[in-house]
Amino acid sequence: MAQAQRLRPADTNPFDSFDDLEMLLFRQEGVIGRQQATRLLSPAAVQHRLVTGAWRVAHRSVYVVGSVQELTPAQRQWVAVLSTAGKRGAALGGVSALQVDGLRGFAPAPVHVLISGSARDRDPPGYVVVHRSTSVRHVDLHPNRCPPHTSVGRSIVDAAQWAATDTLAAGIVAASFRQGLATLDEVTAAVDRQRRAKRRTLVLDVARDASDGAHSLPEVEFLRLCRRARFPMPKCQATRIDAAGRRRYLDAYFEEYGVHIEIDGEQHLEATARWADMRRQNDLWIAGDRILRFPAWLVRRDPRAVADQVRAALLAAGWRPRPRR
Repeated sequence: MAQAQRLRPADTNPFDSFDDLEMLLFRQEGVIGRQQATRLLSPAAVQHRLVTGAWRVAHRSVYVVGSVQELTPAQRQWVAVLSTAGKRGAALGGVSALQVDGLRGFAPAPVHVLISGSARDRDPPGYVVVHRSTSVRHVDLHPNRCPPHTSVGRSIVDAAQWAATDTLAAGIVAASFRQGLATLDEVTAAVDRQRRAKRRTLVLDVARDASDGAHSLPEVEFLRLCRRARFPMPKCQATRIDAAGRRRYLDAYFEEYGVHIEIDGEQHLEATARWADMRRQNDLWIAGDRILRFPAWLVRRDPRAVADQVRAALLAAGWRPRPRR
């Protein structure tokens, strides 16, 4: 039986005692492709591990260490990549790639995999969605590549164009900025490289708004509402010091006119959060600001009603719209 070769003599590094096979399994969450396995072991050795239960078949030509039937999310990602990888390889893309880089708040299934436009999908598992592209460049791949996945900018553009709705697409872009995964330069460059990508304009608009301080999708949608209504652009997450010296964060603030906008999400249903918001609102009213509150669903479903009230408040505060040319 062919034995895996030692990486180097053992020294103070605990990983030095790992052989090539152990290190590969460690890096790949206990998942290994048949082609990888037969580079290090004989076919008989691979078969022995399967017969004895040391390994089991996770998908065609992909194995996982142990007998536990339920794969972890990380193992599913590796199975997805290895089961679809042809000669040119495969990479996680879209939301799946963003989750490798730390995106939270989105369901892990399905697993999105990006392959060359000329490659076959090789019968992937049922939880895998395969996308083909002829425009994947080296700069579109994450330098970490473990598991192989696209760069953050490319992942955001792909996630947006693969999303079922505009709202979901915008939410992914906004969350990527809110969670510190992306920069405006990264996303802009990725959009420029993908001239045929769907929702390119939406991605750029949301990315610009999110990079300007909007922390949530409702805040991003409110900025888009202001732009369409030709209002002055407010500051998002602006800070104020209240009467007690505490720092307060304002969802959107028209500083020149003292008009403050609060967009309430579901968290405002909690009693303690509701009182904290009321106290903040009272402090700002005492200081002389005008405060308007809108539920997040209204910003999304009836932006005209929101715009009408914001316009009235701005006009009352002295704003005068510029005449249309």
